[in-house]
Amino acid sequence: DIAVLVVAADDGVMPTTREAVAHIKSAQVPMVVAVNKIDLPAANPDLVKQQLSELEVMPEEWGGEIPFVEVSAKEGLGIDDLIEVLLLVADVHELKANPLKPAQGAVIEAKVDGSRGPVATLLVQSGTLNMRDVVVAGSTWGRVKAMFDDRGKRIRRAGPSMPVEIMGLMEVPEAGDTFLSFEDEKAARQLAEQRQAQKRLEGLSDNRPLKLTDLYDQVQEGKTAEL
Repeated sequence: DIAVLVVAADDGVMPTTREAVAHIKSAQVPMVVAVNKIDLPAANPDLVKQQLSELEVMPEEWGGEIPFVEVSAKEGLGIDDLIEVLLLVADVHELKANPLKPAQGAVIEAKVDGSRGPVATLLVQSGTLNMRDVVVAGSTWGRVKAMFDDRGKRIRRAGPSMPVEIMGLMEVPEAGDTFLSFEDEKAARQLAEQRQAQKRLEGLSDNRPLKLTDLYDQVQEGKTAEL
């Protein structure tokens, strides 16, 4: 809902910064700039502001609309100010979520753990995710057997805006998949089966998007001469 662009005060705008700005603008979400590493002797926050203004990221103090907050993650400086600004931006844009309904959100990342099986990190965007809830993530599903917060502490529920790692899915979902929670296991299984069928159809379609791995395979086989 809000993008925090972190720029090092000693390095200034880098190619990755330009790429991040482009992503934020294409997503059309409010932006807050955190100028980090202000504790370093080489820190130059004004240079960061000047460079970002050239990318049409104009600081509020220069007549623009983008809040800039000077912070030091290492020293803990300015973090309270950053949180205050985020709350203010959320209030201005009326960013709210209802915690009193089944959870939904996005899969941030997922993997297979040797001892725990499929593990997925979810970001709850609305509702509340509880232990034992049935979750459909992408084209897989499962019952939440364990949940952990961002510090690895075992928890029993996760509300809006909270990232949480869960165990219990049948398979590994893909990053970027959406997830929904259900009380009814039958409804969850049906939705997962529908998504699996849709995925199979897309896989058989001649018009499916070409992935880089597919392109590489075709080049290796001599099927694709040029890009």
